[in-house]
Amino acid sequence: MDFRTLGLSEELLDGLDAMNIKAPTPIQQQAIPAALDQRDLIACAQTGTGKTAAFLLPLIDTIISYRPKVDGSIRGLIVVPTRELALQIDQQIQAIAYFTPVTSIPLYGGSDGANFDQQKQALVGGVEIVVATPGKLLSHLNLGYVPVQGIEFLILDEADRMMDMGFVDDINRIITFLPKERQNLMFSATMPPAIRELSRNILRDPVEITIALSKPAEGVDQQVYVIFDMQKAQILEHVLNTSEATSIVIFAGRKIEVKNLNRHLQKRGFNARAMHSDLEQSEREEVMLAFRNRKLRVLVATDVVSRGIDIDDIDMVINYDVPRDPEDYVHRVGRTARASKKGQAITFVNEREMREFGRIESLIGYEVKKMPLPEAIGRGPNYDPKGRPAVGGNGNGHRRSGGGRRPSGAGRRG
Repeated sequence: MDFRTLGLSEELLDGLDAMNIKAPTPIQQQAIPAALDQRDLIACAQTGTGKTAAFLLPLIDTIISYRPKVDGSIRGLIVVPTRELALQIDQQIQAIAYFTPVTSIPLYGGSDGANFDQQKQALVGGVEIVVATPGKLLSHLNLGYVPVQGIEFLILDEADRMMDMGFVDDINRIITFLPKERQNLMFSATMPPAIRELSRNILRDPVEITIALSKPAEGVDQQVYVIFDMQKAQILEHVLNTSEATSIVIFAGRKIEVKNLNRHLQKRGFNARAMHSDLEQSEREEVMLAFRNRKLRVLVATDVVSRGIDIDDIDMVINYDVPRDPEDYVHRVGRTARASKKGQAITFVNEREMREFGRIESLIGYEVKKMPLPEAIGRGPNYDPKGRPAVGGNGNGHRRSGGGRRPSGAGRRG
């Protein structure tokens, strides 16, 4: 199947050709015809399946196929959990719609007053697609000037992540501003009961699409170091010093861990930067640009980045701690070995995280190989995903092995 069989406009096909996108993915094959048929849609598909184009293509196609019902109004509203995702989707709109007159704007928090005024002017002046985080969108809606009267599409992307981040009330509030007659598309990587409830409140007789959770790509060399918590920083330095990888993402569970770990790596001379919500937007864009251009070797980040960036050539992913949600492991690991390339994913499993990693192995359907620790680091605990968490020690009666020191706060689950 190719995109021409889906009935898309020539301008969109030209844009896809320019991007060297030849064939639709499974989620695109199912979602695009349903959306073009003006059906509401709920789709369960993870990052990397092509879901963004699955809603952008029918949205843009509809906009360019006929004149707007209400001149000057927004036509499509896309609500997303993070500013990174808002920027990423807006960039994809610009690429896909390059040969069309469609206009778009991203709205996100963390910007100054001048940026807010620029967003207001764009909204009042007329823009067809808005990609927004819930809080920033509400800030504009509450001031009464956002032209929502002609909105035809509401798209909720990464709905499960928005629920996890506590945005459900904001979403329900946003909906009160919108026309009741509209098409609704909801995309989520997982489908917990809370998402089902939200979909019942928003969608009308939706088409349901489920793309099974992918296992980590075959090109990913997955490895585990089973260690005591106090060995984490030491084994991390060993991995970074011995690896030839030039593009590395280190995931830590909490923002404070990201900050502390980044400071530790910089003190040790590693070319590392942190990505977290306390950075100004200009700083975040600077960090991501440096990382994309390989001027930055190591990016230390929270799970927001695991679903919020689109970089195809990351060499290595390091899980400094085990993600609590097994599906987050798949998202993290999925940042490497994309586009049929090779990659490496290394996870540090301490004595308290064995059960959690056992759940991950159950999800992906196989055991991940356990790597021997370097002699200088000492022994680690025995891996027992079904047993009780071990307490203290490094197997030799010492609290710390090999003189390793952990950065303050790093490695703690909190």
